[in-house]
Amino acid sequence: MRFNWRGLKTGEKILYGVFGAFMVMAVIGFAAMEWVRLHMDKPMYETTTHFDFSAEGLRGSEIFRFKNCTACHRALRNGTNNGLNLDGRGSRYSYDYFYSFLKNPEKTYRVHTVDHGLAPKEAAWVADLPDEDLRALARFVSELKADQGSGAAVQPPSEKSSFIDSMLRLWAPDTWKNQYKDVRGQMKPDDKEGRRDASH
Repeated sequence: MRFNWRGLKTGEKILYGVFGAFMVMAVIGFAAMEWVRLHMDKPMYETTTHFDFSAEGLRGSEIFRFKNCTACHRALRNGTNNGLNLDGRGSRYSYDYFYSFLKNPEKTYRVHTVDHGLAPKEAAWVADLPDEDLRALARFVSELKADQGSGAAVQPPSEKSSFIDSMLRLWAPDTWKNQYKDVRGQMKPDDKEGRRDASH
């Protein structure tokens, strides 16, 4: 079947032309952005997570990649966002929590999960991995730490933030100023207070 441009009505030609122009602009914009990104001296987006893997955590990162966990999860700029992004999760939960979750997801999570749990769930096979592999995976995720003040961190930024301050002025009731105190600057980056453990 051949496309007949001359057989189209004027309105159809305009719509195809506008759509084509948007497509061309999108391709040019993407190419320009990639060119700029590749030629920048520093990363385009600030990295707000860090890691210092132990030998077990490094082995867990290999299992994470080779067992295709990246089909659902994202960590260290690898994988997809179909499931939970694991970057920075080690600042919120303990090694024991992750190990418990991998062995018995729904009991640990306390609600039904989408993919982890008993068969026929798609990731049911994870709980059947050898115990040493589960421990390595738990160590890997527990060592993915979030920088203080990042979206995945328990702690707020240590310094004043004009964005947070403006949001508080705009949305927080005046009564909050008497009920709550500003903890920024009082928390150390390695402060574990507020972290959830395996019992939560």
